[in-house]
Amino acid sequence: MRKRLFIILPVVVVVALIVTIIALSGRGGSSINIIGSNTLTPLTSVWAEEFMKANSNVSISVSGPGTGPGIAALIDGTTDIAQASRQIKQSEIDQAVAKGVHPYEIQVANDGLSVVVHPSNPVSELTIAQLSAIYTNHITNWQEVGGSDTPIVVLSRDTNSGSHDFFLERIVQMQGLPTENKTLQYGPEVLFLPSTEAGLTEVAQNPNAIFYAGLGYVTSQVKTVAVKKTASDPGILPSKETVLDGTYPIARPLFFYTNGEPTGVIKAFIDYCLSSEGQEKVSEVGYIPLA
Repeated sequence: MRKRLFIILPVVVVVALIVTIIALSGRGGSSINIIGSNTLTPLTSVWAEEFMKANSNVSISVSGPGTGPGIAALIDGTTDIAQASRQIKQSEIDQAVAKGVHPYEIQVANDGLSVVVHPSNPVSELTIAQLSAIYTNHITNWQEVGGSDTPIVVLSRDTNSGSHDFFLERIVQMQGLPTENKTLQYGPEVLFLPSTEAGLTEVAQNPNAIFYAGLGYVTSQVKTVAVKKTASDPGILPSKETVLDGTYPIARPLFFYTNGEPTGVIKAFIDYCLSSEGQEKVSEVGYIPLA
């Protein structure tokens, strides 16, 4: 088991949050830089907008090039918060510590990574083994999984993405199943895309495409496929209920990372994200609030 250099920040009570914000109101202007997960960007942007409305002296910038670049920016000292759709790796912790940075982990929401296809695709459920075979290019035709006789266009996020890494471990390598194989990698015919938006746009236009996306990005322009752990298990769709009760196989936590325990305006912002008001925004954006 790897050594942990971070802890989970508990949700603070609303009264403490209000006191912190009042204290900040008398200070000069402050800024917060947030870099990382493309998955988290829509949610973090809403949090930032709402927090700045209540704190006109605070400026927050949010960008979503991917979890990897976000954590790299934290290690390099060029961001205040790294947003991540996967947990920080031990190698990243080691790099951070070598530079005097001590990653502190705060879970801010939950997600059901959603497998999506074109609405016309007759396939409505897939096992993890079938998804693994599709993403390693061992299954290449929809007919092999109950669909039409057409080639499968396999889309993935690129290597900057935390979703890329999470899907690789949980689905491609079948983590936790008797068939788990850590040597498996994405196949040579998989198309890697720089953003979730690009993948969803392609799926909405291409009847043969398959992709995965954070639940908050999914719209009626694509169809969500139910995921089965094994052939004998029921197909489960991502939802608040199935993510929180653990039945959806591709559920995951979403994180903020700071250099050490957050203080000052950064702490006030994160406290807002974890407050009841902040967690209501999680649901509004389409993700799943903390239990």
